[in-house]
Amino acid sequence: MFDYVIIGTGFAGSVLAERIATQLNKKVLMIEKRNHIGGNAYDSYDSQGILIHNYGPHIFHTKIKKVWDYLSNFTEWHLYHHKVLGVIDGQKVPIPFNLNSINQLFPKNLAERLEKKLIENFGYNKKVPILKLREVEDEDLKFLADYIYEKVFLGYTTKQWGVTPEELDPSVTGRVPVYISRDDRYFQDPYQGIPKEGYTKLFERMLDHENIKILLNTDYKEVLQFNFETGEANLFGQKFDGKIIYTGPIDYFFDYKFGQLPYRSLNFVFEQFNQEQVQEVGTVNYPNDYNFTRITEFKHLTNQTSDKTTIVKEFSQEYIPGENIPYYPIKNDKNLELYRLYKKEVRKYDKLIFIGRLAEYQYYDMDMVIAKALKIIDDKIK
Repeated sequence: MFDYVIIGTGFAGSVLAERIATQLNKKVLMIEKRNHIGGNAYDSYDSQGILIHNYGPHIFHTKIKKVWDYLSNFTEWHLYHHKVLGVIDGQKVPIPFNLNSINQLFPKNLAERLEKKLIENFGYNKKVPILKLREVEDEDLKFLADYIYEKVFLGYTTKQWGVTPEELDPSVTGRVPVYISRDDRYFQDPYQGIPKEGYTKLFERMLDHENIKILLNTDYKEVLQFNFETGEANLFGQKFDGKIIYTGPIDYFFDYKFGQLPYRSLNFVFEQFNQEQVQEVGTVNYPNDYNFTRITEFKHLTNQTSDKTTIVKEFSQEYIPGENIPYYPIKNDKNLELYRLYKKEVRKYDKLIFIGRLAEYQYYDMDMVIAKALKIIDDKIK
C-alpha cells in the first residue's frame, strides 16, 4: 500500500512527505507518536483565544531563499523580527549582547573605550563567540569578556544545559555570540517571519494530499518491525519493501544498543493575563534570576490583537525517556562519539534514511532541517 513510511510529522518528515507525494506520486504513511502533526512547531489557540506555540517560541528565519519560497507555497507571512532582552544587573539589555548593551550597562567613558577596542580587534558588525572573546589579552576587553561570561552566559547555560559553556561543543556556545553592532534583532537573516495563520495550518496544507496517510497517537514500533540482522521490515504484519524515513531519537530506533544519548528537555508553564501586554518584546531572558530561563509573550510574535495575553515560562530539565520530550542534543566529544556508533549502524541498511535534530543528534534550526530534507529528495530519493 505504501512506498515510504515516515516516522515523525515535524518539518523533516512533513517536507519529505509532501515532496514524495506531489513530485514523485508515491504513497506515504506518516506515523506520529503525539496526537497532532507539526512536531515541536505545533501551535494552537488557548482558552483565551490566544495563538500559542505549545512547545516554546518558534521564529522562522533563514538566509536560504529556496527554503523561504518553498514554505511560502503553504502560508502567507507576518513579517516579524524577533527581539530579546536579558535581565542583567537589574536592567533589561539587548541579547545577543551588543554595543547597545554595553552603553546601557557601563559608564560612558568605559563604554566608549570598550566599543572602540572591540571594533579595532574584531571589526564592526562581527559576531564573536564568548569563549573566543575570553582569549584576548587586552585588560579592558578581558574585563568585558569576564563580565559577559559571568552575567550573560554562565547562568543561562548552566540552567539550559546543566553544564558550563566549556563543557559544550563550540557550535552550541557560538549560537549566541557577542555582536559588535547596534542591531538589536536576535537574528539577522534576510527572511524572517511567522506563518500568518500559524504553523499548524501550514502543516495541514503541506500534508493535504491523497498520497499521504497519517497515523497519530502511535509509537511506530507498534506497527513497524525492523529486523537488524536482515535489514527487512514488516508493516502491519506484512513485508514492507519501501524506504523508512526516521526523524526520532536515533538511540531509540536501535533499542539503546550502545546506551542512551543525553538530551535536554523543557517544561513549559503557561500563564494568562487580562491585559493587552506584559513585556516589551517577544522574549525576555533571565540568565541569573529565577529557575526559568526565559519568558515569551506570543502576541509579539503573531501580531494578534486581543485585550488578553498569554506568556510561557521555560524550565530546562534532564531528559528521561518515557517521561518527557527530548528537545536538544547535548553536544560534546563524549556524546558525539556515542552518536557516531549509532550513525555507523544506520549506514548498514539501504532502506533507512535518518534526518532531523534527534535522528542526527544535531542542533538544527527549522530552516536547516527543511534545506536538508529538500537536499535528500534531490540526492537520495529522486
